[in-house]
Amino acid sequence: MTVQGKVIAITGASSGIGEATARHLASLGAAVVLGARRTERLDRLVGEIEAAGGEAVATRVDVTDPDDLHSLVNLGVERFGRLDVLVGNAGISKISPVADLDVEGWSAMVDVNVKGVLHGIAAALPVFRRQGGGHLVTVVSTSGLKIVPTQAVYAGTKNAVRTLLEGLRQESTDGVLRTTSISPGYVRTEFVDNAVDDPAAREQAKRNMAELGIEPSAVARAIAFAIDQPEDVEIGDLTIRPTRQG
Repeated sequence: MTVQGKVIAITGASSGIGEATARHLASLGAAVVLGARRTERLDRLVGEIEAAGGEAVATRVDVTDPDDLHSLVNLGVERFGRLDVLVGNAGISKISPVADLDVEGWSAMVDVNVKGVLHGIAAALPVFRRQGGGHLVTVVSTSGLKIVPTQAVYAGTKNAVRTLLEGLRQESTDGVLRTTSISPGYVRTEFVDNAVDDPAAREQAKRNMAELGIEPSAVARAIAFAIDQPEDVEIGDLTIRPTRQG
């Protein structure tokens, strides 16, 4: 199977990489099942995809709630008869030195970035096993590849997911499951708005993003490339960053 005809669920689909991925995969002929907390954006996105001739459905998803992930997966199966891919894109960051002791921010990142991925696996893996095939594509970050000050906890959550997917891959060499980690660098999204509390640091981060960042559609194409491989080919890790990013 190519992307065309596949049923693909996406978390964090209301903006940024998730939205771009939904639009791109739908344009390639996939049926997309969209989840996010901002339902008004999801509804608008579904309408625009359908107006362009694509297939899309949506439901509210908070990845910290396991039941929401089950609802997303079940929606795809009920509406389209199966689920071929789960794109785990939802994620948050709180950028600050560890010495700031932002315990609340740490907990939020663990809940969304790590537990949210586990909740998606718990919802999708039984369906993939029952079908005899499925693909987990999870968005991590280059922050886990190049560790820098103020991003230690965020990078830790992303590297935890990278390790999790590799372990799952080794447990799943029967040909049923494929796993892919996508590591974006600077991408022009709303990420910075919620990641940095200090106003001066936030403005500097926005300037860096405007100067260096690539469009979310570039990451969407990378995700499509991983999905589009033959069933006996797995793209385990894929890094996509601006050519000028250090």
